[in-house]
Amino acid sequence: MEFTTVLFYVFSAIMIVAGLRVITAKNPVHAALFLVLAFFNAAGIWMLLKAEFLAIVLVLVYVGAVMVLFLFVVMMLDINIDRMREGFWGYLPLASGIGALVVLEMAAVLWRGFLGTAEAPAEAAVGHIGGTRELGRLIYTQYIYGFEIAGLILLVAIIAAVALTLRKRKDTKAIDPALAVRVKRNDRLRIVKMQTIDQKAIDAAAVAAAAAKAEAANKENP
Repeated sequence: MEFTTVLFYVFSAIMIVAGLRVITAKNPVHAALFLVLAFFNAAGIWMLLKAEFLAIVLVLVYVGAVMVLFLFVVMMLDINIDRMREGFWGYLPLASGIGALVVLEMAAVLWRGFLGTAEAPAEAAVGHIGGTRELGRLIYTQYIYGFEIAGLILLVAIIAAVALTLRKRKDTKAIDPALAVRVKRNDRLRIVKMQTIDQKAIDAAAVAAAAAKAEAANKENP
């Protein structure tokens, strides 16, 4: 058995265990860290397939940016784990049905992909698997609609995250945009009339106070 094959099985085993821990970990922060471990092992598998660009993007984008965002969102939402566990078994049939549907869809897509790679020459399949030029051509031509839909979904997710964090809580500092638009000049600026200060009178008072203090000191110490 070759060394690359051994590395593939090691990376795959660790990634499967990490993926299972993502959905079974009770603490959401621990689940996010296990997802980081899964991403690192997936990047290792991409490196074995000579797809260096995909491996680097997976580490830099998902591990370095997306997972940090996930951790910030988890900490900002202040999730009550005990409350989330209530009614778990009631949602199990629906969750199982959705999971089975996702598995069937992924199996259909992968099976079609396997048939396509089996018919195509192996050298052509591996030649440009990690090239930026080939990926850009496919994304912006054949998969342009899927790429645009993915961007729209991410935009909706960002808006939902912002809306969830701006709940009306005592420890949340937020403003009402409607009130900010309806504000008037008099609400922002108030002119207060104050008496003018005579600087010469202040200087004279300071000199008199210093002279009185010096005279009192001379009387104490003749």
